[in-house]
Amino acid sequence: MTSQDSLTSIAAARIAVTALLDGGVRHVVVAPGSRSAPVAYALAEAEAAGRVHLHVRIDERDAGFTALGLALSTEAPVAVVTTSGTAVGNLLPAVMEANHSAVPVVVISADRPEELLGTGANQTTIQLDLFGDHVRFAVDVPAGDHPQKAVATALYAATGALEDTPPGPVQVNLAFRDPLVPADGDALPAAAGHGVFHYDAGPQALDLPAPSNELAERRTVVLAGHDAGPVAEAFARAHGLPLLAEPSSNARFGPNAVGPYRVLLEHFGPGSPSPIERVVLFGRATLSRPVASLLARESVESAIYQPVPVAWYEAGRRREIPIETLPQLADFAGRGSAEWLDSWLLAGAAAQHGLDGVLAGEDVANGPSVGATVWEHARGQLVLGSSNGIRDVDLAGQPHTEPIATVYANRGLAGIDGTIATATGIALGSGRETTVLLGDVTFLHDAGGLLLGHGEPVPDLRIVVLNDSGGAIFALLEHGAVEDSGTYGTAVERLFGTPHSVDIAALAAAYGVGHQAVSTTAELANALKSPLKGRTIVEVRVDRAGLRALHARIKAAINAAVGQVLTAG
Repeated sequence: MTSQDSLTSIAAARIAVTALLDGGVRHVVVAPGSRSAPVAYALAEAEAAGRVHLHVRIDERDAGFTALGLALSTEAPVAVVTTSGTAVGNLLPAVMEANHSAVPVVVISADRPEELLGTGANQTTIQLDLFGDHVRFAVDVPAGDHPQKAVATALYAATGALEDTPPGPVQVNLAFRDPLVPADGDALPAAAGHGVFHYDAGPQALDLPAPSNELAERRTVVLAGHDAGPVAEAFARAHGLPLLAEPSSNARFGPNAVGPYRVLLEHFGPGSPSPIERVVLFGRATLSRPVASLLARESVESAIYQPVPVAWYEAGRRREIPIETLPQLADFAGRGSAEWLDSWLLAGAAAQHGLDGVLAGEDVANGPSVGATVWEHARGQLVLGSSNGIRDVDLAGQPHTEPIATVYANRGLAGIDGTIATATGIALGSGRETTVLLGDVTFLHDAGGLLLGHGEPVPDLRIVVLNDSGGAIFALLEHGAVEDSGTYGTAVERLFGTPHSVDIAALAAAYGVGHQAVSTTAELANALKSPLKGRTIVEVRVDRAGLRALHARIKAAINAAVGQVLTAG
């Protein structure tokens, strides 16, 4: 293409936006910038025509995580637009999470034209391949070139259409020359209404046919990790097997689900009367060391249900046998005897009773009691932040008879980055009431996610903050023992606890978000039952000083209760 034939920046941007919309993009998150202005103007035209929903964020990191949340809830590709320079780099955390969780986030990065590269021109750096192996596809579109093919190929890769490649993030790097604004005489089209692009009816239970009586009886457990889906519950129910389901599996329900399963694994370990023989894994299990130890046992055979390529591990790097079909999985798992399932359900009920007894004896709220309360009362959509929150729900959240909320969590890399922005995107993408549970450090890490500009759509979002003035999770790891020993003085508290005295109510007021402080689970339950319109923060103030001792009491109570049941059996 000669210089005479090259496209203007506005013309190229309009072609790129049309290609995005033709490829199924219905939500775009835009961060302001001059070099990306042609795309912004083209998107404004498309929004006025009713073809796209725009979301504007001044922080590129939050823009990236908002796009991630939108893509999670709409199950469709979502684009995020940034200007050149460090703006693009701020998308890296969201892109990394999207990579490992197979979410189709489309990065549209604006760039300077080729003649300015390497000259020291303002905001100019090497942007192509900035995300390395974290994107499925990256392409540079020089200034003046036609971008349609590049955008179409990127969407093809983002949505998992490439052979043996899961969905995931992509980058289209568009270079623009001046002028960056519309031509004289251009204007927005007449406003048109938006169509309804997506509606998520919530989690649905599945039914599978009963297995053949010819299947061998085996002491198999079904382990449902993150994003396993209701098929894990249906498989366990059909085959008479105990179901050990993480909260974000969306399989933690039904008659076979066992609540505090991770504390029970040692009761069915090597040397026990009924050791686990096989594990069937759905999704990605990441929350607890007992589960990791189970999957590493040489005496336990394991398989993973993998009907499509996944993004979170490389072939040959795990012990589990990948199985693509449910009939093959049934042959591997076998069927559970009535005694095998009953022993797990009785142990689970005893464990839940022991745990509830300990929590009932506490005068004020704590992590496990907050997790249990949020799990019991959340409706619509529930987002669980990394760190202790999701683990508290995993320990204390009693499985429901039927699924009552769609559960999300950033478990691709399990970072605390962008949790508020992710939850905001999830709520906006579906238009459903959404609750997010997160710790104070996770909340403060993304306080900027509370910022919504004037005129931006406001989600119905309840933000439950477990505020223990620092990072409590480290007390439950080996660092807690180091602190108890006293050999490192205050180093553990300073370096891992990261204590603070932030006034969350004042922070909420600064962002124009409602705030309510509670200190008991009864107060929290009432807050969760209250009608939700817009955004509100429910701050649960707790003391983390006794958390390690509380977990020790919980474990002792569970072991005592389970020991009595299994011995009697």
